[in-house]
Amino acid sequence: MSIGTFIIALPHFIIGRYQYETSVRWVVNSTLNPSPCPVGSPADLAQDGKLSQVPATACEGDSNLSMWIYVLLGNVLRGIGETPVQPLGISYIDDFASEENAALYIGCVQTISVIGPVFGYLLGSLCAKIYVDIGFVKMETITITPSDARWVGAWWLGYLIAGVITLLSAIPFWFLPRSLHIPGAQGSEKCTPEQTSFIKDPHSGKHKYPADQNTTFIEMAKDFIPSLRTLLGNPVYLIYLCVSIIQLNSLIGMVTYKPKYIEQHFRQSASKANFLMGVINIPAVALGMFSGGLLMKRLKLNIMGAARFAFGTSLIGYILSLFFFAMSCENAKVAGVTLPYISLDSVSYDKHSVFAACNSDCFCSASDWDPVCGENGITYVSPCLAGCASSSGSGKNTVFSSCSCVGVAGNFTASTGQCPEKDDCDRMFPYFLALSVITSFIISLGGTPGYMFLIRCIQPQLKSLALGFHAMATRTLAGIPAPIYFGAIIDTTCLKWGQKRCGGLGACRIYNTTAYRVAYLGLTLSLRSISFIICIPGFILLSRQLRKEERNAVHGALANGGTELEELRKEEFVVSNSDQSQQTADNGTDRETRL
Repeated sequence: MSIGTFIIALPHFIIGRYQYETSVRWVVNSTLNPSPCPVGSPADLAQDGKLSQVPATACEGDSNLSMWIYVLLGNVLRGIGETPVQPLGISYIDDFASEENAALYIGCVQTISVIGPVFGYLLGSLCAKIYVDIGFVKMETITITPSDARWVGAWWLGYLIAGVITLLSAIPFWFLPRSLHIPGAQGSEKCTPEQTSFIKDPHSGKHKYPADQNTTFIEMAKDFIPSLRTLLGNPVYLIYLCVSIIQLNSLIGMVTYKPKYIEQHFRQSASKANFLMGVINIPAVALGMFSGGLLMKRLKLNIMGAARFAFGTSLIGYILSLFFFAMSCENAKVAGVTLPYISLDSVSYDKHSVFAACNSDCFCSASDWDPVCGENGITYVSPCLAGCASSSGSGKNTVFSSCSCVGVAGNFTASTGQCPEKDDCDRMFPYFLALSVITSFIISLGGTPGYMFLIRCIQPQLKSLALGFHAMATRTLAGIPAPIYFGAIIDTTCLKWGQKRCGGLGACRIYNTTAYRVAYLGLTLSLRSISFIICIPGFILLSRQLRKEERNAVHGALANGGTELEELRKEEFVVSNSDQSQQTADNGTDRETRL
């Protein structure tokens, strides 16, 4: 895990320094500031309104660098390293803990595993405040702030810290004994009647080897296919697997883009969004998982009770999540993007042009994103598109003057950065956080009972395989595709794209918040709706299996009772015969005595 973490951070030290688009320069003498309004000829403009530029020489060869390969390789190594902890560690706890304590112990492990992301989000919040190239550039030359859409935090620093901590935590594992003492045999005695009712092949245990028996890799490979066939032949496990994949698609997509949703919708910085996720949301999830395990122990829920509990909490969380649609904020007022130059009063999402009569004397690029805030409270895409003729100061303190688009008189000024428009969002944001915490807590209450259902619905010999296959399926079919198609759908709501240094679309600078909210929440809740529909046949199969097991148990009890009654009658018959023969013998003795 440590090696994989270091590999993920490697691209930062391979690629060059981050260069963002800006018209602000850091100069000692402010009189040397170039004019934000370049003068040229119409021939300098391309057909799409962009200034024709010659690609920088540093671009040569950059497109051939596939930095994502390092991230992929690092995550593969991390996944291999996580296996002894989960799922094998969960399987071990269920093997050697009593049935009434297993849910509580697993709930504790799941809770502790959630504490890690808390510190991860806090560390990410700290790193997001630090500029990506800290230590390599002079910070006084950086003209953007963490609240700017062009800001990139020191993402690599968190991986280096996590890699060192993981390496230190690996040291105690080297001192664990080669084998652990097994506290008594718990074989079929621990298998409940409900548990055995789901196994179609009662002889599947013959493929398993005892824990202390040395087996070769080839023997285990030969045993893998029959075991997997038996596992996937369990309809309840198969339905649970499908429901888990769909639910995790919804969960992973929601968690992945929730900080971005907070940034864009409520106009918070990336650092604050990560901080709130770590301090408020994740602890609620941890508390919910622990409480779910505690409730399962207190209520002594069986397999059907655990399934109903998990389904009920998920359904309540689903209903509460519908209220997120009502928590909306108006989009930022950006001239030429969310409102036209001719009418700067109301926000509209029609196709607007960033070019107007007020900036017609300047030959500006439509693809640049260097926002400035005018005195009229409107954000402009760049000083050039605001019609600013001059500037004074340097760095973050640069002030643009004679901005023809800001006012009619043409002598209004503008400052760097977007205009702060948080009046309506500041009032709505606390309600959003409160509902988010409540919803996360309620949904996570069903996490531990759902996990216990997974363990209880399969044969004990297949437990490790079932947990491993579940982890592989969910990470492959949910962890990988969910962020991809969630991101693709969210990108359709982008209003203004940035531009890469070597050409092509960069990151989105501003979104249509209404469309973003509908796409983000609609996709999340739609996936949950599908999972609820799939749960219906799962409950039907589960109840049938339980009824069948109850009938078998009753018939077995009646059969055993009839056999015992027949044996009692035989014993009574034997006893009565022996009494009669004894009485006959006694009578004969009396007659002999009398004679």
